[in-house]
Amino acid sequence: MKTIRTDRIPTEQIDALGEFAASGVGPEMRDLLQSVIDCVRAGDDLAAVSPTTTLSPSQAAARLGMSRTHLYKLLDQGEIMSHRVGRDRRIALGDLIAFEERRQRDRRELAERFASQSTTRGGAIDELADLL
Repeated sequence: MKTIRTDRIPTEQIDALGEFAASGVGPEMRDLLQSVIDCVRAGDDLAAVSPTTTLSPSQAAARLGMSRTHLYKLLDQGEIMSHRVGRDRRIALGDLIAFEERRQRDRRELAERFASQSTTRGGAIDELADLL
């Protein structure tokens, strides 16, 4: 894993990168550059990791912001793929990222569903009020 320090990047260069990202590059590249820009502005360092990187359950739980106990439940349910090395479990970083993306997508869908229910309910109440 290679870590890139970002604290020495001048603001003007970050702004220039943002302008380049908005200048018509493809959506995938724009999203990548915007993620890099957001990390740099937040003062975070960037890390390049190998696609074959594996994490211990403790590392994976810390990355996901959950307890190891909850992570083990997800592993046992097959929500996150893992493999065994002796008696220990290892989780491929790619599998963990895929889980994070699914979880974010599911949360977004759930939030949209609740928002549309609220809008529909509000419209129905307004219609009933008009009829009365």
